[in-house]
Amino acid sequence: MKNLELEIKNLVISTLNLEEMSPDDIDANAPLFGDGLGLDSIDALELGLAIKKQYGITLSSENEEIRQHFYSITTLANFISSHNNN
Repeated sequence: MKNLELEIKNLVISTLNLEEMSPDDIDANAPLFGDGLGLDSIDALELGLAIKKQYGITLSSENEEIRQHFYSITTLANFISSHNNN
């Protein structure tokens, strides 16, 4: 799971042009939005598209469950892992 978390951290950095950050700068359990990493709704859309392209998972912003999966790197990794194991 740690490898997947690292992959997602790198995906966040490259997708959102956060070149000043390294994967070590991102706490896997910190919120991605608001007081955590500080991402916004536009970032969520870009990240959703990157996840679709990278992992073949289509996400719906209308789904409240998806918002829970986007809480942190860890929750996102758990979601992608469980989705790819089905």
